[in-house]
Amino acid sequence: MAIAQDVLTRLQTLLGTEGVLTRPEDLIPYSFDGTAALRESPGCVAFPRSTEQVRAVLKLATETRTPVVTRGSGTGLSGGSLPTPDCIVLCLVRMDRVNEVDTANLTLLVEAGVTTQTIADTVAAAGLFYPPDPGSMKISTIGGNVAENSGGLRGLKYGVTRSYVMGLEVVLPDGEIIWTGNKCVKDVAGYSLRDLFIGSEGTLGVITKVLLKLIPKPAAKRTMVATYARMDQAAQTVSDIIAAQIIPCTLEFLDRTTIHCVDDYAKIGLPRDCEALLLMETDGHPTVVAEEAARMEELARKNACKEVIVARDDAEAARLASARRTAFSALARVAPTTILEDVTVPRSELAAMVRFVEATAKKHHLRVGTFGHMGDGNLHPTFLTDERNTEEMHRVEAAFAEIFDEAIRLGGTITGEHGVGVAKKQYLPKFAGEPAMKVMRELRRTFDPAGILNPGKLLD
Repeated sequence: MAIAQDVLTRLQTLLGTEGVLTRPEDLIPYSFDGTAALRESPGCVAFPRSTEQVRAVLKLATETRTPVVTRGSGTGLSGGSLPTPDCIVLCLVRMDRVNEVDTANLTLLVEAGVTTQTIADTVAAAGLFYPPDPGSMKISTIGGNVAENSGGLRGLKYGVTRSYVMGLEVVLPDGEIIWTGNKCVKDVAGYSLRDLFIGSEGTLGVITKVLLKLIPKPAAKRTMVATYARMDQAAQTVSDIIAAQIIPCTLEFLDRTTIHCVDDYAKIGLPRDCEALLLMETDGHPTVVAEEAARMEELARKNACKEVIVARDDAEAARLASARRTAFSALARVAPTTILEDVTVPRSELAAMVRFVEATAKKHHLRVGTFGHMGDGNLHPTFLTDERNTEEMHRVEAAFAEIFDEAIRLGGTITGEHGVGVAKKQYLPKFAGEPAMKVMRELRRTFDPAGILNPGKLLD
């Protein structure tokens, strides 16, 4: 049943007629996120401009038992911001103010709708650095990054979004506004409620403001690309780099299919006669960067790399790094539907996991390209398919089920950065176990007893 007219009228009173979309043609862009083959039309889309307006919308939703799905730019890859039938999509992109850059405490206070790129540019202008860099950073919002605990290419050295969240303003389903965290480097007073909301995928509350930790900008950076005839040679290089107590800021890989797609798309001039490519970047003090770069090149050659390309300047470094950053876009050109997945295994198992993905794709007669964060064991098997081919999509689903089972068997996880959402909900119990599932269900009931927030996501 559709949203009641009374609810729509009250929403328009709260937000103005320009703050609520109801026409079917206007709802189409909000009926999906970045996840392939998932679509559902919402009842309406609401655009609050302040925390007080978010509060009013949630109080109305709780009172009328109307489901609410919070959304930023819709770049998620697990169906986390997929609407439920006749829900209110609460879109926070108009809450995009940068409230404070505090250079004395190295913090930044922003509203949830500020993009990750805006954050990076804002703090860079102040001579500071915000490391998390999800692939969608040009358009993804910080609220979504926090809700999904997004990762990125620099996760090996600098960590993921959680590592930089010092405080959150959150609106609970009943309209209560809470602030958790502060600018203090040390704070162990009570439960860490902040950490409950990070990665909660919009199921416990609506994040409206974020206090972020900043760090000094690295003085220097060196970028290199190494190519290999075999994936296990690349994996061994990564193991040797870590064993040498070098933690690069970026340690990424592409497989053969992805290399060819990237070079066809971006015309970077990548070597095409290789099975694996490693993108290696080190940053920090210039002397340390030079020493680490030389040592990484030495270790790459020790493991029989075919070639090492060292960037001569910032322009060439950006060009080489674009090989990894354009991987998804390049693969997406090859087939009508591109399904980008996300599993993580211990680094020691990464080469075996890549081989398993290739064998699974061959078994199910599917085309796959694999790339990802070799330094932290996070890989992205990307199936190139056509969602209109129902029989092929069933084979894709079967392949992913086997891939998730293998990741768990190897001591890994079903998602390293994309989240569970609706796409991986069925696999979570096997990974987490029933005792943990019970605790998560109880937490959700405690925060949202009416069950209005992002129903059907993460947990049943």
